[in-house]
Amino acid sequence: MSRKALDYDQINENVKRAQYAVRGELYLRASELQKEGKKIIFTNVGNPHALGQKPLTFPRQVVALCQAPFLLDDPNVGLVFPADAIAKAKLYLSYTAGGLGAYSDSRGLPGIRKEVAEFIGRRDGYPSDPELIYLTDGASKGVMQMLQTIIRGNGDGILVPVPQYPLYSAAISLFGGALVPYYLEETANWGLDVNNLRQSVAEARSKGITVRAMVIINPGNPTGQCLSVENLQQILRYCHQENLVLLGDEVYQQNVYQDERPFISSRKVLLDMGPPISKEVQLISFHTVSKGFLGECGQRGGYFEMTNIPPETVDEIYKVASISLSPNVPGQIFMGTMVSPPKPGDISYDRFLRESNGILESLRKRAHMMTDGFNSCKNVVCNFTEGAMYSFPQIKLPPKAIQAAKAAGKVPDVFYCLKLLEATGISTVPGSGFGQKEGVFHLRTTILPAEEDMPAIMESFKKFNDGFMDQYEDGRGYSRM
Repeated sequence: MSRKALDYDQINENVKRAQYAVRGELYLRASELQKEGKKIIFTNVGNPHALGQKPLTFPRQVVALCQAPFLLDDPNVGLVFPADAIAKAKLYLSYTAGGLGAYSDSRGLPGIRKEVAEFIGRRDGYPSDPELIYLTDGASKGVMQMLQTIIRGNGDGILVPVPQYPLYSAAISLFGGALVPYYLEETANWGLDVNNLRQSVAEARSKGITVRAMVIINPGNPTGQCLSVENLQQILRYCHQENLVLLGDEVYQQNVYQDERPFISSRKVLLDMGPPISKEVQLISFHTVSKGFLGECGQRGGYFEMTNIPPETVDEIYKVASISLSPNVPGQIFMGTMVSPPKPGDISYDRFLRESNGILESLRKRAHMMTDGFNSCKNVVCNFTEGAMYSFPQIKLPPKAIQAAKAAGKVPDVFYCLKLLEATGISTVPGSGFGQKEGVFHLRTTILPAEEDMPAIMESFKKFNDGFMDQYEDGRGYSRM
């Protein structure tokens, strides 16, 4: 029988090469155990509402009214919805060409792109052009569109931080490019060393790879660090020197749990630096409604903003966006409520402030609880989660555990995480899914489980971990606390 196009050995090799550990072997096994009746705590993905975070009231009210506009005609609507939510819903409906069921402009609704531009202007102190802002189905879709635009073939490389969020390795593989890793330094709180960048680029060029862009994730995923102004300046100078596009993944900019290094956007630092750098470095910045205090992952709302991109290239990006006709409109409405929330004096302001601050304060507490919990465990070392939604502890696996993993045909940290899952129901992601230095092992977990559940979760982890270490070592262990 002749081979068919969708037989496994006939499909696109780039599809086979793409890997996405966040929904990989551990997640699939966790799903099987859940079907068998085991209680599973899914800490493998930054999915706040799935772990009990309550949606903010105001955005949901606005979107509810936009989804069911007939409610606006009900004389009793003001008894159920506050006046500012009603006004916002009417405003957003006026932006559409027939409500949320109609396609929007391929770049997103102009009125909401204008609100995004105003948000960026307030944040950075520099005006932003709505024509250079594209709304997308989550930040991931924007990242993939830009990587597709940059990668011309297998000779093109993208600098990606390691550990990295596997969206980047997967997308680079799909588009036939080469991932060029630059390693973050764990002992320096996952800091970035420009000398490491230079070494990575030199090594890639020696293999015939043309490095065309650099990714930064700030705050970091999975590492949780916040980049300083000095670090961002070094990165921007390097991109200017090497003629690299900078892709700024800034989706966790509201998730900061310390005061020493607040989030500062790549765009602000770039424009603060002045000419020629501010006029010449090409920058794409990404944001989303999935993180921060909204946590509306399922709504798929995001944007990217282009800085110093030639008009002819913007036209090509618009053409590709047009192929999909329109980003989803409800996600665009959520983006509008994120960048233009209730203001002081609005009816919903006090409630919005109470809800959003409550979420961020609880996340800050959970970041401390999880870091302290990991550091109390034998052979586990964890840097504090400065930002984002994750802890990324290093697990110092004994030689006997590594041998047992090899005997089982597993990568050592996968072996550890599977044992953890089977014993406790805690579903994590092995560090090998994000990249790590040879012979060093980690796992990633979100800090999203409910605050009241965190002590029991960490106690369960410690009981498993310390028992695992006792099983596979000679009794000598290490903990930071």
